[in-house]
Amino acid sequence: MKPLLLATVFAILATSGFSAVTAHAQTLREDAHITEKLVAAQVGDILRKACPKASARMFVVLGEMMSLRTYATSEGYDEATVKAFLADKAEKKRIRQLANAYLAKAGFIKGDAASACATASAEVAGGTFAGSLLRVAN
Repeated sequence: MKPLLLATVFAILATSGFSAVTAHAQTLREDAHITEKLVAAQVGDILRKACPKASARMFVVLGEMMSLRTYATSEGYDEATVKAFLADKAEKKRIRQLANAYLAKAGFIKGDAASACATASAEVAGGTFAGSLLRVAN
């Protein structure tokens, strides 16, 4: 069974032992860097599930999520704030909608494995963050 890419992202962020640091200037929702990384992880997860040739590069996923944890810590987000953000159904929906919009522009057609694999391969070949999280067999 393939590990769940997005679930891993959320689990690492939610349980990584953030400590309280200085206050940050914006909310997690407004933090473009965090949104971008979560959307890319969602894109990778959608493609991984839709393309039978795609799988998650879990060591890369774990490394990137630890980098995101370090970023969040440096921005002053505490554990409670991160957990609340990641558990928020509206935020999950927003991230999913952003990922779906990105995928639609990239040519992905839901339910079409061929378009999923083509999109996944293009992400990998293009060196995108989502592509770096995936491996696509030939």
